[in-house]
Amino acid sequence: MSNSELSPEEIPGDYGFPFFGAIRDRLDYFYFQGKDEFFRSRMRKYQSTVFKANMPPGPFISSNPNVVILLDAISFPVLFDMSKVEKRNMLDGTYMPSTAFTGGHRACAFLDPSEPNHTILKHWFLSLLAAKRDMFIPTLRSCLTDLFVGLEDELSSKGKAHFNSLSDKLSFDFVFRLLCDHRPSSTILGAKGAKMFDLWIFLQLAPLLSLGFKNKVLNFLEDVILRTFPLPPLLIKSSYKKLYDAFSEHATSILDEAERLGINRDEACHNLVFLAGFNAYGGMKATLPILIKWVGSGGEDLHRQLAREIRSAVRSEGGVTLAALDKMSLTKSVVYEALRIDPPVQFQYGKAKRDMVVRSHDAAFEIKKGEILFGYQPFATKDPKVFDDPEDFVGHRFVAEGEKLLKYVYWSNGREIDDPTVANKQCAGKDLVLLTCRVMLVELFLRYDAFDVECGTLPVGSSVTFKSLTKASGC
Repeated sequence: MSNSELSPEEIPGDYGFPFFGAIRDRLDYFYFQGKDEFFRSRMRKYQSTVFKANMPPGPFISSNPNVVILLDAISFPVLFDMSKVEKRNMLDGTYMPSTAFTGGHRACAFLDPSEPNHTILKHWFLSLLAAKRDMFIPTLRSCLTDLFVGLEDELSSKGKAHFNSLSDKLSFDFVFRLLCDHRPSSTILGAKGAKMFDLWIFLQLAPLLSLGFKNKVLNFLEDVILRTFPLPPLLIKSSYKKLYDAFSEHATSILDEAERLGINRDEACHNLVFLAGFNAYGGMKATLPILIKWVGSGGEDLHRQLAREIRSAVRSEGGVTLAALDKMSLTKSVVYEALRIDPPVQFQYGKAKRDMVVRSHDAAFEIKKGEILFGYQPFATKDPKVFDDPEDFVGHRFVAEGEKLLKYVYWSNGREIDDPTVANKQCAGKDLVLLTCRVMLVELFLRYDAFDVECGTLPVGSSVTFKSLTKASGC
């Protein structure tokens, strides 16, 4: 039957007994089953990609952990439809960190597009990114030069090089230089800015994380410490003030523009810190290791193809330019594929604005006003009814006719074929993320013919260690 002929069904699943059902699901999610098996086992049990369950953190941090889970490529996009779902205070799902982390202000990421402040703040974000566009490539290339020097030095001295620490430094330096026109090392932050942001982000997301202990006693202690009460903002107060002061002092032109638009300067600066730290730095911290991990898994054959395409385009355009980047169809596809198979932001939430029907591939479900919808993105973007070999990294997946599948790539809190606007919650820096990933690959394969890495998992994202780098002949 076509979707229009499907009769709405009751959503399968249940929430269990109050309090205890949420605790049971939380323990399954973190410790007894693990994240993916938590969703997969329930999908098998209910024979459905849409079902009810509880999502962490649950008691006592979250007052209502009950959600409707969406795990396929057809139902997932309802989370982007601002006519159907509300995003007010839904960034982290069923709880919201204290606004003390952001100077007492609700950052733009926690605002729904229906709120007037969202429109003016996101317009400011989009405007400042547009104003900085000519700085993107030269600033990033300068930072990447430092990263590759560090990689080579560490490989030479230790026989291997931990990519994440070098990538974090690159990410913070790039974001700060882009927004503030200064190297962070020349400010009160020195070399500590990235670590300050790491702790600030961790304290906010701690109820959603597991540190990966293999010991049951440590797991119990972790669950009690991270998910009984929120970790206090006081732990990061002095470091956050340094971050705020650094942006306040060095991003004056950006903050002047915010005031011109009618935004209170203090609120603007806290939002700028959130944009720089949570969105930009935090996004790059997760995304760049993911990119290197999957390109590394492609092996020497993929590396040869990328090197050939990149060097040819750069040579024909006379440098690393937007025109050269636009010619690199395989490079673009590889970036999309990394974001599809391993999206840096895995969760999306929204609260139903009204009674409605949500459809999956083969069923329709009634959603009641006020119900919380949750989408687990790695399952939606590896939907076997949309993608062939969905669990495999296929570098050329989005080349030529494959571009038609981009509407099912959702990493940016929206479809890849859509653009961020003040009326939606799609990442304001979507195009900058794509550009950053492409330039990373360009600089890598201009310098090297191939590389070998070993990978592991972190509470957020992947760990990547370089084992070898084969320099390009003549480099």
